[in-house]
Order: sequence, then structure tokens, then C-alpha cells
Amino acid sequence: MPIPARLAAAAAVLAVVLPGGARAANDLPPPKTDAMPPVEVTITAENGAPRCAPAELRLPAQTNVDLHVTNQSNLQVSLTAPQIFQNKNVLHHDGDVVHVASNDAYLVKANGKGEIRLRTIAPGEYTYGCTATSKQDQPFTGKLTLIDPAK
Repeated sequence: MPIPARLAAAAAVLAVVLPGGARAANDLPPPKTDAMPPVEVTITAENGAPRCAPAELRLPAQTNVDLHVTNQSNLQVSLTAPQIFQNKNVLHHDGDVVHVASNDAYLVKANGKGEIRLRTIAPGEYTYGCTATSKQDQPFTGKLTLIDPAK
């Protein structure tokens, strides 16, 4: 069977096997809004300990967000957001960021920049923070407020 015919046959099989169309590996429901707001988080160091700015993030709940992270310190820093950085909520990441095994953090390279596209979770108040790998006893804890975009 020629290659174009094989491709057509494979496409036909997939159309039957996946009647609802191919779904993303994270299988998330549609976001509450079509907007994907960009959000900036900057990491600095104060007396050798990391600080995240802004200290309070307000984001739409259950919405895709484009998080831009800039680490202006010479520290390797874990950016944490329990539940939010789980694989099922991460749509894409790029740059100087690496997903860590805990599933709740991204490691940001010293003086690095990265982008993390993610789906926020249900409305409510959560914590987020940054911890230097060399100063784990001095974490920064910020506040993450997720608001219902319909309100």
C-alpha cells in the first residue's frame, strides 16, 4: 500500500477510535474564558534569600494563564504553587524552567527567564512561593488569589 494510502487509512482508523476528536493529555475541561492573560513574576534576592514579586497574585480561576518568570538573582530557585503546577494543569513550559518531581514546583535557573502556560484551579486563596535550593530554610511565601472570571 503506498504511503498516502496508509496515511489515509490511519486517519480513518483514528477518526473511528477517537470520535470526540483527539484530547490533550491533561484532558482539562474548557477554560472559563478564552483570554490568556500574561502574568509577570520576578525573583530577586534579599540577604541571600529569594523574594517573589508581586507578593500577591490575583488571577482568574479555571482559566489559561501565560506566566512569565524572571529570576534576577544568582540563586537557583524553586517556584512553588501547590496543585497549580501539577502536570495536568501545565499546558506548556519553555526557557530556563524545569518541572520538578514534587509536581508542585518549577526550578528556575539563576538569572534565568522562562514561560509557563497553565490552567488555574478553582476560585479561592492559595499560597505560592520561592525557595532557593541553597537556602531552603528561608522560603518566601506569597498569596495567590484566584477569582471567578464571571464575577
